[in-house]
Amino acid sequence: MKKRYELLDTLRGLVLISMILYHATWDLVYMFGKKWSWYHGTGAYLWQQSICWTFILLSGFCWSMGRKPLKRGCMVFGGGMIITFVTLLLMPENRVVFGVLTLIGSCMLLMVFMDKVFRELSPVGGILGSVALFILTRNVNDGYLGFEGLNIIKLPEELYRGLGMTFLGFPHRGFYSTDYFSLIPWLFLFCAGYFLYHLLQKEKCDFLWEKVFTRGWKPLSFLGKHSLIVYLLHQPLIYGILMGLAMIGIL
Repeated sequence: MKKRYELLDTLRGLVLISMILYHATWDLVYMFGKKWSWYHGTGAYLWQQSICWTFILLSGFCWSMGRKPLKRGCMVFGGGMIITFVTLLLMPENRVVFGVLTLIGSCMLLMVFMDKVFRELSPVGGILGSVALFILTRNVNDGYLGFEGLNIIKLPEELYRGLGMTFLGFPHRGFYSTDYFSLIPWLFLFCAGYFLYHLLQKEKCDFLWEKVFTRGWKPLSFLGKHSLIVYLLHQPLIYGILMGLAMIGIL
């Protein structure tokens, strides 16, 4: 049985708390009409990015540590499909198509096939290559190669057609999702986490593995161990609580 590294679960739990607070704020702004201009600014954007970057990087880092990767990937991908189905059925105006669970599940499944090849590569080269590709393709959703405010090359409009290309990272005209994480560029961030794990394994960083990663905080670690079910349930629970508060006049 593989050792459980509590710090990684604790970090995942901390990111989940941040995500829950962020989504609660989203609900208050977009579903309960709160006029919070700061939520549309740089600070809120950095908050949102810190959540998804950390979660995806951690998912890549932990991929090699788990058992039955095919089963786990199918479960996470299936969770993403459940969210898509439920939101399309019950709240199509706030639908989630190709959300973060669909992305992470896809990355986990792809890694089942890529793992054997990637293990032959230098972890340092893998990290550098993955980070470079992530930076280069960060803006593909907007039609460019480039990173954040820097657009380097405009991509052909012919790429941006159909759901298949939207899944890859080239959203077709009229596509809308409140939570959109395409395979490109985010697969490269997942791969960076994968190679970081193998770098630490190769360098035999015993202090990290035996003294640092084994430490954690139980409440957050508990959340991290059950991250999939927490992710699936948090939005309905948040909405229900906020609706209850609105009904009794607190909101």
